[in-house]
Amino acid sequence: MILQPTATITPMADASRELASAIARHVPHDGERSPFPFVHLSRTSRPTRPMPVLYEPAFVVLAQGKKLVTLGDDELTYDRSSYFLSSVALPITGRVVKASAAAPYLGVRLALPPSLVGSVLANEMLPREERTKPERGLDVRPLDHSLLDAVLRLVRLADAPEHAPMLAPLVLQEIVYRLFVDGHAARLQHIATVGGRPHGVTAAIAWIRTNFDQAMRIEQLAKAVGMSPSGLHLHFRAVTGMSPLQYQKTLRLNEARRLMLSERIDSSTAGFRVGYNDPSQFTREYRRQFGAPPLRDVSRLRA
Repeated sequence: MILQPTATITPMADASRELASAIARHVPHDGERSPFPFVHLSRTSRPTRPMPVLYEPAFVVLAQGKKLVTLGDDELTYDRSSYFLSSVALPITGRVVKASAAAPYLGVRLALPPSLVGSVLANEMLPREERTKPERGLDVRPLDHSLLDAVLRLVRLADAPEHAPMLAPLVLQEIVYRLFVDGHAARLQHIATVGGRPHGVTAAIAWIRTNFDQAMRIEQLAKAVGMSPSGLHLHFRAVTGMSPLQYQKTLRLNEARRLMLSERIDSSTAGFRVGYNDPSQFTREYRRQFGAPPLRDVSRLRA
């Protein structure tokens, strides 16, 4: 069921209601569906527990419900009046905070691969933006009608699969362009890795993701990505909200949690597989991250 507006219908409210109807039609039960590449429609009929995930670059619009995202000490909430943008792979904790069977959470997530973003940023007609400082890798901003309209036109193509291969890439490029003019030039450069400081931070993130279970020396990592150790710390924290070591630790603990849940291995084995040689250190840091020791936390999640 889609909530009916009680006030005078505005173009934004009308578009949001149509978007909610389209998502609900294509995802009739809780879950996610991808009608074509890069586009994911999701539905949840109740609030969810906080769940750590490695969030890839994406643009998210909600037609109904509300979500809370936590990165380090930062908390961001968004609903149908705003949108969420992530420009680098970030280990965040997300949960749906407003949803019900009568008014489910309904959202659209658009993956933003470098090839798509780069094709827009390479356009010579795009104004050149001077970036004065690195931007945090995620943001929530008010949603305007032009962006909402583009998202709605994209979701409508799920009803016209014969036209989607030709038209969907054009609408996706329009959305990237509108994000650019909405002030996200630096964040889009994170995704496209078109040189400069964002490229160094993005390269550092990619290295840590690939080698998160290995010992890491900041001096060696900084040299590999062409930055000084102090510069890497400064710009890495500005983009991700945490230091490189904190980022690595978060990846390790999230992966250990996944291993215990999905492969049902014990905590000592999980800790060792993600790079911890000291089981007591692993338990201590796991408790600090998730609020409970491994066995208790995993048992709670399974329940």
